[in-house]
Amino acid sequence: MIELINSERDLARQKFEVLVPTLGALHAGHQSLITLGKTLSDSVLTTIFVNPLQFESKDDLAKYPKTLDHDLKLAEQAGATAVFAPTVEVVYPTQITKISAGAVGDLYEGASRAGHFAGVLTVVKRLFDLTKPKYAIFGEKDFQQLFLIKEMVQRLALPIEIVAAPIIREPDGLAMSSRNVRLTDADRESALIISTALQQSNLEEMHKVLATEPGFKLDYLAEIDEQNFGPVGSDTQYRRAIIAGWVNGVRLLDNKRMGSDA
Repeated sequence: MIELINSERDLARQKFEVLVPTLGALHAGHQSLITLGKTLSDSVLTTIFVNPLQFESKDDLAKYPKTLDHDLKLAEQAGATAVFAPTVEVVYPTQITKISAGAVGDLYEGASRAGHFAGVLTVVKRLFDLTKPKYAIFGEKDFQQLFLIKEMVQRLALPIEIVAAPIIREPDGLAMSSRNVRLTDADRESALIISTALQQSNLEEMHKVLATEPGFKLDYLAEIDEQNFGPVGSDTQYRRAIIAGWVNGVRLLDNKRMGSDA
């Protein structure tokens, strides 16, 4: 039976080399992060914490699925050593000092979700302080989040290696997300336009594909330089298309590296 840890005191009694932070509502994508962690160490801690600081909408926070018993089973199946599922009081016992996400934090997701990335960086830094891992694993689906966490670790000179895990997709191509459970069958069909669009070779063709699906409301579609999250230039080594939008009020993200090295 996997160990469930709730308190900072019980957490401090153990040492975990690998950290896999999650919001819970685990699925096969999360399990792939844990499995990757097991290749780095036998000691893998998964955290389950629905962080209120990163939700710009109280309604979105309230609707986020909470499935702890199911999460424990999936974490155990994937090989996690333990699950840390703290309360808000454990994570934020005193006044919160938010960590700025800088200029990149105001772009794309940050432009649509004010304060989101400051909330993400604040909780990630707090979890790092609590767990003191050697490695921390984050998925590429939330690519801007991954970029900003790497930048924070470098900026603060934290002794942690950030490991990126590839996007895990459903058999139909939809990127796995805890929000997918909120999609009806019809919504799901509409959502598939995202991965279909990303198969195109350029943004113009992607826009044309997206325009064929009235059930998808586009927020942004852009191509960025992976090194700095800025515009693509002639010297850009790795380009990535990033996309976000809504299907029946459910926000969905996806991305794909572009070019011959994709």
